[in-house]
Amino acid sequence: MEEKNCTRVTEFILLGFMDHPDSQFVIFLLFWAIYLFTVVGNLTIVLLIKMRSQLHTPMYFFLSNLSLLDVSYSSIIAPKMMVNYLLAKKVISFAECVTQFFLFSLAASAELYLLTVMAYDRFVAISKPLLYTTLMSKKSCILLIASSYLCASVNAIAHTSVLFRLSFCGSNIINHFFCDIPPLHAISSSDTHTAASVHFIFATIIIVNTMLAIFLSYAYIADAILRIRSTEGRRKAFSTCASHLMTVSILYGTLIFMYICPISRLSAYQIKVMSMFYSLVIPMLNPLIYSLRNKEVKEALKETLGWKLSLF
Repeated sequence: MEEKNCTRVTEFILLGFMDHPDSQFVIFLLFWAIYLFTVVGNLTIVLLIKMRSQLHTPMYFFLSNLSLLDVSYSSIIAPKMMVNYLLAKKVISFAECVTQFFLFSLAASAELYLLTVMAYDRFVAISKPLLYTTLMSKKSCILLIASSYLCASVNAIAHTSVLFRLSFCGSNIINHFFCDIPPLHAISSSDTHTAASVHFIFATIIIVNTMLAIFLSYAYIADAILRIRSTEGRRKAFSTCASHLMTVSILYGTLIFMYICPISRLSAYQIKVMSMFYSLVIPMLNPLIYSLRNKEVKEALKETLGWKLSLF
């Protein structure tokens, strides 16, 4: 993929949302609010699960890991983006760009695998309740988390090595707010056809495989729920899955639209909006989804807040 007589760029300029220069301050405040809410909301979930003994179960262990991942996910992108909004020259070095993309790919892939693990946890809890404590022991949970990050690392290394084998000799202006595949392909001086095909294959493999695993888990879960005779029993069983289903639907819908379906007809601005949604908005929504729709989390939060207030 390397071209002869190519002087590689040493830094990139991230344009961000310069499509609307008059709204830069408003956009900065919006991103700041989203990031702040993401960090506070997700860390609250983590601390709540740590503090309340009734939440020391595999399901909430995975949820706390998801919350930590969401904080990391947003922190890879948001701080650099907000700093650039305050600076006249919105620069990111080549090394920083590689690091940002690798960490972003790692976090995004890990989230997909973690959501798959959470679906498996609900499958075991509802379909095989008598074996739940055995199959979802502490050791098993740690192995599942470790496997998720291992698989995510392989995927991130593959995407990063393919993307940054391309030559970047001409323009160094990235029409985006972070280093991502489509805008980097757009400024590469190499033929990106092979790289695009590799990215498509890897993205398809991880998205389709995790989606299939989640679908199969919920197919068995649905069958088990339908076998429950009492209406209240079915309602309780489904309620433990509702938050996870909502998160999966929002995230996978966005990723499929962004990385698998053709996006050639989308403008650069529309691509940035879609990227903002899955990289910043979804991590912000997860605490709301899991707290507002989860009775145990809401009760633990009320008890914790009541205990804190009683100290004053």
